Order: sequence, then structure tokens, then C-alpha cells
Amino acid sequence: MYDCIIVGAGPAGGSAAYHLAKRGRSVLVLEKESLPRYKPCGGGVSPQVAEWFDFDFSPAISLKVNSIRYTWQMEDPVEARLDNLEPIWMVRRDVFDHFLMKQAQGQGAELKDGTEVKGITFQNDHWQVNTANGSFDAKFLIAADGAKGPMAKWLGFKERKRRLGGALEAEAPVNVEDPHAVYFEFGMVKNGYIWNFPKADGYSIGIGTFRGGEPQDFKAILTKYATLFGIELGKTKQYGHPLCLWDGDQTLHTQNAVLAGEAACVVDPMTAEGIRPSILTGVKAAEAIDKAVGGATDALEQYTQTIHEEWGKDMAWAQRLSGLFYRVPKVGYKLGVKRPSATQRMAEILCGKSSYGDVANRAIKRLSTGMIPGMGR
Repeated sequence: MYDCIIVGAGPAGGSAAYHLAKRGRSVLVLEKESLPRYKPCGGGVSPQVAEWFDFDFSPAISLKVNSIRYTWQMEDPVEARLDNLEPIWMVRRDVFDHFLMKQAQGQGAELKDGTEVKGITFQNDHWQVNTANGSFDAKFLIAADGAKGPMAKWLGFKERKRRLGGALEAEAPVNVEDPHAVYFEFGMVKNGYIWNFPKADGYSIGIGTFRGGEPQDFKAILTKYATLFGIELGKTKQYGHPLCLWDGDQTLHTQNAVLAGEAACVVDPMTAEGIRPSILTGVKAAEAIDKAVGGATDALEQYTQTIHEEWGKDMAWAQRLSGLFYRVPKVGYKLGVKRPSATQRMAEILCGKSSYGDVANRAIKRLSTGMIPGMGR
């Protein structure tokens, strides 16, 4: 009988496993893939996550970037330096996730990878988790099996508040011209943007979309953009995957179980940042489960409230800003992206030094004014 079984060994699952095991709780992590495993993801990580752990992440970081470069339809470039801020980490998810899981194992957490969960049942006072390799019992569960995982549905979260976005991503093993810069392109794709993130041995390049609309030929758009970096997209393997964007506060706990990571729909609706919020939910889920094992009857309810307070409130501002920016991206680029102070503020948000709530009111007013003919010129 484990104190907790965690389904999924991504950033949320690994973070929860580390902090629970460090508190002396018995933890089993079940992961359907064999680690390390490839995970399509841009791989940008806020350095803020280091504050939540007591070990050095350096072995899991491919590069650190201190410059952000933007274009509008491959022209009108803007560059912003991350002055007085910690550089943003660039990671490969196979390395990063496996590294985090190893730290958890070092604290005593058990891992069974290559073990897909087939179903769950609640037995009087604990959960039974059924896999092809046998059944396992635990007092509590953390569902951290991602955007496409079945755990949330099995736990009864059938009407989750989530807004699905989409991403097309490719890894290109080419010579990186500037390993300290990330690139964002607006204007070529509707209701989203293109990114290009450097790694030690190439680029992660992709498209993210956050609002509905008519179909777009993502592959053709990305192929054209990739030529700026000497990338022949046809020679790479492309991966499509959903994004579970935050769409308002919702219940994240049920009978002896909580949702974490993308299963909890915490992806930033403005930037599609997912790793930092996933880790945050993993850390907070561990705190809640630890208290619940210790006898606190309201610990899981408090987990839901904590995520609402520490993430959801700010995401409400991000959602408002995103809705306006991607509706009028050309205005957003002119009045937002091209303002040096705006990029600095966004960098501070990504690095955890500021919040959307600190800047969104002014940004929304500026964008709204720019949409009115004859104003904001």
C-alpha cells in the first residue's frame, strides 16, 4: 500500500514524486513510455522553477538564452535583451523529464516505466490502479498523464473547463547561428505564433494556435518560415499535439485524488508555456497529499484553492490579453511587441519576476485604443 501513486512521469509527476518522497512518503510513479522518451515540446523553461527545488538543474539544461527576437511576416525584426534577468532555459524533454525523475528516485520514489495504466477503482478507502503488469494500491492518486491521458475522465472530471489549442513541432539538427536567442514570428499564422528555440545540437521549431478559426496549412507555413534558419522541414519529422489551455478556475480534486500538469489544464493561454505551471502543480499536489496522508481532511480542497490563487488569478489576465492580442495581432505587434518595455515585462513574467496582473490593464487599454480608427497612432 503506497501513500501515493502518480500516473505520468512528466514535469508535474516528477516534481510531485520528488517532494513527496523527500517528505518520507511512499511513492510509485507509473509511466506508459520507457524513460528517457521523446516528447514534442519547444522546451523553454522559466528559471523560476529552480526556487522550488534544492538541487542543481544544470545537467538537464541544453542552453540558456538571454535574447528574444521577433518578426512580423518574416520582416520588421525586433530584438530584446533580458537585462538583469536570469536567462531562460532551453531543454530537451527526454533529458529534462528523466533527470527530474532520477532526483525523485534518489529520494526514494519508485518508478515503473513502460507500464500503462488500464483502469482505476476505488476500494473502500484507497485506490487500486490496474496495469498490464499487475495492480497497485495507494491511499491517494495524482493524475499527471498529460493532455491526452485518460485519468481525468476515469476520476470523473468529464466536464473540465479547458480550451484546446494545437501545436505542430519539429526538431531540426542544424548548426545554430546564435545559441543565446529565441525567435517568435507573428502574422504568418492566424490566432497564434511560430517559435524557434535553440538547443545545443539544433532547433525546436513549431507553431502554436490558441483560438478557433478556419483551417490553416501549418506545414506549408512552417516550411516557409524554417528557410530563414537553413532548415529543410521536409527532412525532419513533425509532431502534432494538443495544448490544454487554462480556461477558468475549476475543481482539481476528487475522492483521494488530484489533477496536475496538463491534465489540470494549466497551460498559459497567452504564451502556451506549460512546463512551469506543470511543475508548480506537481509541487503543490505533493504538499497537499503529504498533508492528507497526515490526516488533514481539507488538504485536497486546499490544493484546488492554491492553484486558483497562485496560478488561476493571473491566467485570467493572460486570457483577456490573449483574446485581444490574437484578434488583432498586427496592432498587438505594433503597440506591444515593438515597445522595448513590453518585451521586458513579458520576460519578467516568464522568469517569475512579474505577473500578468501587474501589466495587463495597461496593455489591454493600449491594444483597445489601437483598434479604434484615428486613435493610438
